[in-house]
Amino acid sequence: MSVQSPVELPSRQSTLASNLSDDAVPDTDPSSTAGVLAERLQAWKHVVGNLEEYMEAVEKIHRSQAKDYEKVLKTISKPLREGDHFDQSLGGIAGFFENMRVNTQALINTNIETEKSIRGSVIPVIERLHKEIKNKSKELAHGAQKGAKDVEKARNTTQKHIELLGQNTAAFEATGGKMSPHDDPYVIQRGVIHRLSHQVMEENNHRNDLIAVQTNFQTFETHVIRVIQQAMEAFNSFAGGQAEKVRALHSDMLGAAQRIPPDFEWKAFTARSAAVLVSPNEDPRTVDSIRFPNQEHPSTKALIEGSLERKSRNKLSWGYQTGYYVVTPSKFLHEFKDSDNLRKDPTPELSIYLPDAVIGAPNGEKFHVKGKDRSKTMSSKLTGHSELAFKAHTPADAQMWFDIIRNVVGATGPAEPMSPLTPPSPDVPAAGEDKVPAPIVTDHKAQEAGVETVASPTVMSPTSVTTTTETAKGQGSISSAADTPVTTAPTSAKDEKPPVAV
Repeated sequence: MSVQSPVELPSRQSTLASNLSDDAVPDTDPSSTAGVLAERLQAWKHVVGNLEEYMEAVEKIHRSQAKDYEKVLKTISKPLREGDHFDQSLGGIAGFFENMRVNTQALINTNIETEKSIRGSVIPVIERLHKEIKNKSKELAHGAQKGAKDVEKARNTTQKHIELLGQNTAAFEATGGKMSPHDDPYVIQRGVIHRLSHQVMEENNHRNDLIAVQTNFQTFETHVIRVIQQAMEAFNSFAGGQAEKVRALHSDMLGAAQRIPPDFEWKAFTARSAAVLVSPNEDPRTVDSIRFPNQEHPSTKALIEGSLERKSRNKLSWGYQTGYYVVTPSKFLHEFKDSDNLRKDPTPELSIYLPDAVIGAPNGEKFHVKGKDRSKTMSSKLTGHSELAFKAHTPADAQMWFDIIRNVVGATGPAEPMSPLTPPSPDVPAAGEDKVPAPIVTDHKAQEAGVETVASPTVMSPTSVTTTTETAKGQGSISSAADTPVTTAPTSAKDEKPPVAV
């Protein structure tokens, strides 16, 4: 009788043939397959739940839109304000608003119908599908997931005996083979095979259950998708049809607006209101044609006005600057930048009260005036009394300015000033005059343009000025301008001369 060689028992590191793994106890989780299938059912349940929430939200939107369109209808339910401005026939704005009222009511009705259709025909289908998925999850929990727990229990039992086998094989080597019957590695190894066989049977049964569940999953998911498709078809028939109705209603409102001729309302309005509308054939207003109180009062007419060149009072500058100057019946010599009354308010840059001033006799086209600037500007506060050197365009113009100013000035001086520019003097102003000086701003446009001559100034006097010479003739002698008083008397309008700007 032949003796069989001892069978080599597997250690923990050795392999054992298995339908699932090379290891006796695989590291894979037996519940992973069932778990992923359960997770997939949970995902489908959430998909259907989201779709159900979507349909409920759309249904609420249509219900809300119906209420919102009722608010919209209220905005146009009343007749148009100032409706008498519009033609009441159907082809105008009044007819267009009536069309809007009818179509807005139709929008209310179509939203109410769509809300009822979704609530009664779409949402119940999705709710039933949701319940089917929940039931499928329960079946999986009682079947495949329970089998996974049995496999896990069998593997734990096998693992304990494999560990016991390892302990006794190590003790066999340490004791030289002296073992008790129960600790014999051979006996323990057969116990491992027994338990491993039971484990493999549980694993195979669980595998077959999973295959059946997976096959059933494919059929079930096909059913889920078809139900979703049917629900969406019903939803499209209701919501899509409602959208087409809304589009048609809005198109009808657009057509009502587009059919109004652009000039329909204006022609009807002009025909009704011709008596109160402005005629385009009337001439526009002009300042020259306007008359206002005291426009022709003698005090508003300049004694003389025109452009002069004045030497700058700034010691750091040189040359002459052109400005527009006026002698008024109020006995002021005003300086303006120009004669334009449109661009800005014509405020004097400099104002000399001539009864308190001194004028020098002209020397060619030059003459000078010494007085205090009373324009209340910052420059007038700094300069006080100033000696202003003027240059007219011609000697005749200078003589004309001198003659007019001399008749209202307090005193006359020599033909040439003592210095090119007399420094400011602390003269005391006349009684009742405590006004302060202003800056001198002149217009450089004429010089920059290279203009050397401008039309001569013309006396624009609403009053007749009695000169010192005429007074002397009446008395039989000639007196100086300083010794002869100046008198003025208003003249009639027919004696006024038209202004000629310099």
